[in-house]
Formats: sequence, C-alpha cells, structure tokens
Amino acid sequence: MGKFQLTYRFRLYPKPEHEERLLQTLEICRQTYNHFLAQLNKNEKIPSRLELQAQLPKLKQEKPELNRVYSKVLQMVLYQLYSNLKALSQLKRNGKKVGRLRFKGKGWFKTFVYNQSGFKLIKTGKRLDLLHLSKIGDVPIRIHRPIKGKIKQVIIKRHNSGKWYACLCVEKEINIVQREPKRVVGIDVGIKYFLTDSDGRQIENPRFYERTLERIRILHRNLSRKKRGSKNREKARVKLARAYEKLVNQRNDFLHKLSRFYVNNYDMICVENLNIMNMVRNHKLAGKILDASWVNSFDCSNTRLRELVFGW
Repeated sequence: MGKFQLTYRFRLYPKPEHEERLLQTLEICRQTYNHFLAQLNKNEKIPSRLELQAQLPKLKQEKPELNRVYSKVLQMVLYQLYSNLKALSQLKRNGKKVGRLRFKGKGWFKTFVYNQSGFKLIKTGKRLDLLHLSKIGDVPIRIHRPIKGKIKQVIIKRHNSGKWYACLCVEKEINIVQREPKRVVGIDVGIKYFLTDSDGRQIENPRFYERTLERIRILHRNLSRKKRGSKNREKARVKLARAYEKLVNQRNDFLHKLSRFYVNNYDMICVENLNIMNMVRNHKLAGKILDASWVNSFDCSNTRLRELVFGW
C-alpha cells in the first residue's frame, strides 16, 4: 500500500464574466511575480520564501487590486518563483552557463494554482459540472472521466489557442501487488517504423508533423503579414496556435492508444535506453526524431505509463 499522485486534465468553458476574472487573475499573478523578482535582484542575500510571503498583506494595502485574487494563489506565485530559482541554481551547479531569471512579459504568464483550498467541484448531473474557484465563481467544466482520490490542488492553465483547462491533482492510495511476469515484450523504436517489437509487429510512424507542415507554414506566413497589435493579427495567431494544438493532440492520442495496447497485453515491457538529447544534435535526423516523439512514448516517469501500469 502506498500513496501516489495523479493529475486529471479537464476542459473549462468559462462564461465571459468568468474569463474576464481569469485573465485578470493571470495578470495580477504576473505583476506579483515580477515585483518580487525585482526585489530579489536588488538584494545580495536572497530572503526566504516565508519572509517574502509575509510582505503580501502590506503589498495588498499598497495595491488593492491584489484583493481580487485568492490569497493562496498569490502564495503559490512565490512558490513558483523560488522553484525557478532552485532550478537555475541546479543548472549552475551542473556547470551550465546561465543568467538571471527573466521578468514575465504580458501574455507570458499562463497558469495559476489553488493549493489545498479555495476550490470545490460541484456535480450537476448534466454534461457540464461546475468548478468553484474563490474570487472567480462557478466555472463550467467537462468531467469526461471519474476522479479517483482526494483533490489536493487545482492548476488553471490558459493555452495559446485561448482554451482554458483545469488540472486536478489528486492523492490516492494504491495497493501494489507484485507477481511473476508471464508475458514479456521488447520494443525497439525507429524513424521509418515508430516501433518494432519482439513479437514481430511493426507500427508505422504516423509523421504528424510532416503531414501538418505545409499548413503550419501557410499560417506562419499569414501571421507575419498582419500588422502588429491588430485584430487580424490576433485572429491569425489563434489559428496558428490551434494548428499546433491539434498536432499535439494527434500525437498524444496515438501514444495513449499504443501504450494502452501494450500494457493490456503484456506484464513486462522492455525498452531500449537511448540518449535522445544527444541524438537530436544530428541536424539531419533531429526533426524526424522529435516528430516520432520518442521522449514521450515509453518514458516510465511519464504519467501516461504510470496510469496504465497501476490501472488508475
């Protein structure tokens, strides 16, 4: 018996008043992130996260608009800032040459987090349920699969296409039973064939990027011809973002179905250990390797495979 964390991703359908508050929350979070980043850059000694967090009540008095955002959301902005600093420090320790953290420009802040409280899932019995978010309201959400476990955190994310998603992080106790594997398969990934397994199967590489490339080029051209700041440029940008989003969805759908087949039919799956980051340095093959999406296919740290293996 052990506790595991799993994330469910659901589409949000906010009404105009909800979307206005969601965008406002993103903007306030961005400004808060930049405010504390500027403060960190001025100080030679970096204060702790709790010391900065204690400044939030005073900052709310100076900037009343911060009261429009739930308090824990602002606290998680500081958590995100310190996570970025920690990642930067780790790169430096590994010998990488890195600079300072950059300020978030307008439109570059995509997510905000409700941690432990400030949210509630309301069942309506209809196609769309409601996700209550403090200071925002009851936002319609499409729960397309049952949620197993206790919801610990909600991450709200806005995609470049303008769509909104909620990632519900749950904690669940799983009873892991070890048994002797009876059906074993070995998998070798490739470019011409996406994979070849030890039972003689060969799965064709769908080459989603190659099939979409011409349309993406046209959309890029259309975007470059539009005047900056115009409504037509924004429409062209959304069309391009949706084309990329469709490409990602096609890839994920293919990988989900393929991994599900192997987990359903085999007890042990053996995959070759490739250093993909070094392989993509070959510019002749880099595009084809990334299009094949080896990184996401059978990475055991990937949520997809953990979900399938444990039957979540």
